[in-house]
Amino acid sequence: MAIEAPYSKYNKTNFKIGIFFCLGAAAIFAYDGYLSKYEWSYRRSFYDDHVVDGKPDSDMIFNQKSPFVFAGLAVVLTGWFFVRKNKKIIADDNELILADNKKIPYDSIQKINKTYFDSKGHFTFTYKDNDGKETDQKLNIRTYDNLKEILELLVEKIRSSQN
Repeated sequence: MAIEAPYSKYNKTNFKIGIFFCLGAAAIFAYDGYLSKYEWSYRRSFYDDHVVDGKPDSDMIFNQKSPFVFAGLAVVLTGWFFVRKNKKIIADDNELILADNKKIPYDSIQKINKTYFDSKGHFTFTYKDNDGKETDQKLNIRTYDNLKEILELLVEKIRSSQN
């Protein structure tokens, strides 16, 4: 029976917030930089305050150039989100398969440090890689959901291999 720990809702939500923030900032700065001169209300527009003798000041230049940066950043975040959203950790009967397709057999795991799991939401385990070098791997509950079940399975497998 395999246990899966999918990419966390916490990180997915943070990506979505970042994408919408960038798109909102791009829209606001584009309005101030390009469309505020067409404003027909009774108050002075942003354009009137920041263009003197037909020459834009530094605020207007920023508002004209930054929408492209924010829109580009939103595209990059969207791409990064689609790459990361389907990552998961799988604990099957014989090995732990990490999100980057690294396979760690349970018998190569040396120790598990779960001291901070309840308070900070992460645990670290040490394993021997293919070269015989000890490597530490840290897994965080903010990166993957369902890590508690993965941790319980790892502890169970380590205890059964030591007996």
